[in-house]
This record gives sequence, structure tokens and C-alpha cells, in this order.
Amino acid sequence: PITKVSLELQPDPELPGVRIEATVKTTGQTGVEMEALTAVSVAALTVYDMVKAVDKGMVISDIRLALKDGGKSGRYEAE
Repeated sequence: PITKVSLELQPDPELPGVRIEATVKTTGQTGVEMEALTAVSVAALTVYDMVKAVDKGMVISDIRLALKDGGKSGRYEAE
């Protein structure tokens, strides 16, 4: 079972844009990285929908797994 899902959206003036980070935790033995990636994707699509009237040329990019800890495959941290 999933025990925690949180999203953090931070404006990034260098882009300009928004950085979106999801945290998903479980007590189960299976990984929840797909749930985290889905959460970020849906959040990005929601932001796009809310601001498309201002800029239809927005780009959603660089969605990736940053950290996975536990499970059968152990720890993974992106460089």
C-alpha cells in the first residue's frame, strides 16, 4: 500500500518555469517509481492547462527518476 504521496512545485526563474518533485512512499515490497513519475506528469499537465492561455509554446521536459531507495533493486540516485 502507498503510505505517502506529496508534490512540491517551485518556480524556477532560470528557466522560466516550474520544477515539480513528487515523493511517494510505501510499506510494500514493490517500487512506487511509476506512481511518482505519473504524479509529476499529471502535475505538469495541470500547470500547462492552467497557463496555456498565456503561453501555448510551453514545453514539459526532463521528467525522470531522481531517487529510489529500497526494494529488490536497492538504492538508485540520478547523477
